[in-house]
Amino acid sequence: MSSRSPDEFRLGVRPYDRGAGTGDEPEDPHELLHRARRLTVHGHPGAGSAWERAATALRRAGGVLTPGDHADALDATALDCRGAARPAAGPLFFRAADLHERAGQRGKALVSRARALVAGPGPGATACARLAELCERASALHRVGQAGAAETATVRLLHGRVRADLLGTAPDPAAEAAALREDLARLIAFAAPHRADPAVARVLADTRALLGRITAPDDPAAAEAQLRAALDDHRAGGRTWPATEHHLLLSAVLRATGAHEEAAALLRAALVPQVTDTPLRAADRARLCLALARTVAGSGEQGRTARSAEKAAGAAEAEGAAEVAAETAEALEEEPAEELEEPEETAQEDGERLALLAEAVRHTEGPARDVRVGALARLLLGVAHAERGGWGRALALLEQALPGFQDDGDTAGRVRTRAWLAECLLHLGEPGRAAREYALAAAAARPWGDPRPGAALSRRAEHVLGLAGTRGPVPEIRGTGGTVYADAKAGTGASAEGGAPDGGARGAWPGLRALPEPFGPPERYQVDVYGEVGGAGPQAATAPGTRVQGCE
Repeated sequence: MSSRSPDEFRLGVRPYDRGAGTGDEPEDPHELLHRARRLTVHGHPGAGSAWERAATALRRAGGVLTPGDHADALDATALDCRGAARPAAGPLFFRAADLHERAGQRGKALVSRARALVAGPGPGATACARLAELCERASALHRVGQAGAAETATVRLLHGRVRADLLGTAPDPAAEAAALREDLARLIAFAAPHRADPAVARVLADTRALLGRITAPDDPAAAEAQLRAALDDHRAGGRTWPATEHHLLLSAVLRATGAHEEAAALLRAALVPQVTDTPLRAADRARLCLALARTVAGSGEQGRTARSAEKAAGAAEAEGAAEVAAETAEALEEEPAEELEEPEETAQEDGERLALLAEAVRHTEGPARDVRVGALARLLLGVAHAERGGWGRALALLEQALPGFQDDGDTAGRVRTRAWLAECLLHLGEPGRAAREYALAAAAARPWGDPRPGAALSRRAEHVLGLAGTRGPVPEIRGTGGTVYADAKAGTGASAEGGAPDGGARGAWPGLRALPEPFGPPERYQVDVYGEVGGAGPQAATAPGTRVQGCE
């Protein structure tokens, strides 16, 4: 008899992720069931595949999963629904909740229902209100011994995550964030006495991570302390598998405070897990690679700035500001050896960054890929190749990135990708196609509140069109300040005719780097794909910011 129900067949997904076996697993169905239950208690990422093997062995022996085991299996499967498979998580959680109720597991049923609400498409105020009700029910059940500490804490944590995602919509985000921090502190106080339970330790670690996230924009030092404690709790709870979100958040805080080298060391360690039977998910590895590439680039820039400042300060103390300029000019002519050290370091940093971006692209391929991370990785790698003159290789990557940004609905990603596509085509001797891509980028940017990027892109399109031997009409760019025409003096801080208009080797148009970044900047308390919290300035794109996975 099959352990699958018709509901799961209609979902169009496998109920459990088979994953990779460890090579020393038992064959007895009951031993496999015991193993799956143990992994579920610990929140192990391999629980889904363990349930699949247990269910298969049980079916071959003529048995079937009990409602309680079936519910745990569906929970584990839904937690694995990430990226393109994420929409299947909600129905699986709801199905698990029903089975938990049948098994008399009321606390677990509440957790599954809470996860189903969080897994929905952009949970809003209604879901938040329903989660608040589930929190009250969980607390009531806990008082009468029908819900464990781990189950009650998990429901409260999930409610906190949705509240954190909705901070940007609050009338006073800072006040709401302060109230949420107090509630999370109370949750930590509730869970701490029960930390010997691995399930509670898991919730404790994730609660500290969430507290660190919403503390980061206001108090980076306090956020760093919470995130380090989250990693300690993760390890203390016997969780030998990677804590990717915690590493990303902590490394982002370290970057923000200037500790680029420590951030890089943290990410490199996260990319090489000490336990081999719990490998990183491909999407998690890709995000870590992207964050490390960003850290390496920032570290290099920080080092160059520091060296320049240190040299200038030392010279100023010795000779005075007036003499520094003359001596610097003389040094550039007579002592070039010292100045040659920097390009070598820059080449090493650039080489590492290129390798990391290439690895990120490799880990976003396959049927279960994360569309958002994959599109961003291809865009960044394409731009990196373009900046090195590899226009053909860049063109292929950017063409692969564009559909991902279209599927995800990120306008900033589409604009930046089309603009770089146009520049590649121009350097490859196709000004006609380049003008079209610039025009499409300008059209996508027109709804933005700031009319300047669209205006600069329109001027660039017209200029490139002239190189192709034709002339097009001057399009209108409509913004909040009225109508601005493409020939108006509304650039982005760089000349629209800069770069290499004749397709030569002078480099890319400088205006490309002034365009808004994809998937950001996030709102003050939201997280981007690099683990960074908050951002300066309004969002250029209309798509919602990246949310931390809310189903764990």
